[in-house]
Amino acid sequence: MSCSLDLGFDCMEYDLKGIQEQNGVKFSEPDIKCYTFQLLKGLDYCHSLGILHHDVITANLLVDKDGILKITDFRLSTYFYPEQSMPLTSKIVTLWYRPLELLLGSNSNGVGVYLWSVGCVLGELYTGQANCAW
Repeated sequence: MSCSLDLGFDCMEYDLKGIQEQNGVKFSEPDIKCYTFQLLKGLDYCHSLGILHHDVITANLLVDKDGILKITDFRLSTYFYPEQSMPLTSKIVTLWYRPLELLLGSNSNGVGVYLWSVGCVLGELYTGQANCAW
């Protein structure tokens, strides 16, 4: 009996960070709205399954040639049970996308942490810079 696992993935040509860095591309407002909508729908689906991503950043958002966005890099993700108040680590989320309460050491994080990260992604798409530079 073989103990191997084969995974197959869709081919995604770009990530949002790479697109921005390529020749100083500026996203249009309709593109930003479309990507933000897809990101929120994807995170809502993850949260409905009790999964917290823990690293929502532009480099982890892949886009294909048709503009379809997919969330990647789930290696830091955890299961989340809202009815149980389990403390989680504050050492999650890439620093520039981390909300203030985690920077101050809070260990009770949930869906709100990732909505903050979505806001940081949105700001980065509009300005072309990570939130430290706003």
